[in-house]
Amino acid sequence: MRILLIEDNEELAGTIVDRLRAEGHCVDRESDGNEANDLLRHSLFDIILLDVNLPGKSGYEILRSLRARGDATPVLILTARSQIDERVVGLDAGADDYMVKPFDFRELLARCRVLARRRSGTASNIFVAGGLSFDRAAKRAIVAGKDVDLRAREVQLLEILIDNLGRMLTKEEVADKLYSFDESPSMNAVEQIVTRLRRKLHDTPLVIKTARGLGYMAYVADDE
Repeated sequence: MRILLIEDNEELAGTIVDRLRAEGHCVDRESDGNEANDLLRHSLFDIILLDVNLPGKSGYEILRSLRARGDATPVLILTARSQIDERVVGLDAGADDYMVKPFDFRELLARCRVLARRRSGTASNIFVAGGLSFDRAAKRAIVAGKDVDLRAREVQLLEILIDNLGRMLTKEEVADKLYSFDESPSMNAVEQIVTRLRRKLHDTPLVIKTARGLGYMAYVADDE
């Protein structure tokens, strides 16, 4: 998943970024409310983790601005404010979930998976297509009862394709979801990841189609 963390506490932000990246997610971070609000006007993310007390615009102002533009990106509020009234304000402003600091990182990761499933319209962490099964929580793919040796980027790509079955994704869209702003991927690197993943899944019904000049589309062959 491509995740944006908006958090001004340096120590906490560093820990969250490290944990999310260790789980194979692509993470960017902003610490200023005004800069985060500007960024969200022209960049897309799968999930936003949003602190409330920020320099510049508050988390609530960012959230209201986001929803006013019709942006439905899932937002999980992270805050030290535990009062019920504060939770109501956040949820009414358009938040999808709410966590009070301090929190357990295992729960944060689980809640991110829930938001990702909700956005893609699935109810389970397990994707199954013929002899292929993929567990989002465990980052584990199995083909014909055997574990598939997937690199971190290949796991990310598989999640992206499963979340967008039947939809054409440009190389640029795939790159945006695979890499954060502080990385400089080439389109050739994206092609190599796609080629490796396709080769590892060639005996499964999950087809990764390359449309020259357009991009990539994944579909389950049994659905044709």
